[in-house]
Amino acid sequence: MTVIHASCIEFSGSGILICGDSGSGKSDLCLRMLDTGANLVADDQTQIENVGGRLTASCPERLRGLLEIRGIGIVTTPTVPEAEIRLKLILQPTEKIARMPALQTESIEGISIPVLRMNPFEASAILKIKTFLSVLNGQRKVIT
Repeated sequence: MTVIHASCIEFSGSGILICGDSGSGKSDLCLRMLDTGANLVADDQTQIENVGGRLTASCPERLRGLLEIRGIGIVTTPTVPEAEIRLKLILQPTEKIARMPALQTESIEGISIPVLRMNPFEASAILKIKTFLSVLNGQRKVIT
């Protein structure tokens, strides 16, 4: 098991690992996703583990049920104990993101995971996540 500096949510059966520098918007994106029906797995630190070929995420015990909300503080929040990671988000400013990138993947604990680079503060951020998940699930296609 490895602990990484990342947040994680579960949305529609998919664990989404949210990575970025400190202050990049990880917790803020989690908060907005919770408002659309996502479940918090972990904020700020996430335990990841290859369990029988499935990449699972969980929260270190001391942080379980806590979400940092800038301007408010650390707030207790309902969580789910774990999620299978199906997507990794890397939070970046818009100018660092290619307009039409090739599908990117990353190997974590020996498992290949799709990667989406995005600016979490764009108005369309949540819709981009939902759209990308629908592409991964075969409901939509990317034409380039």
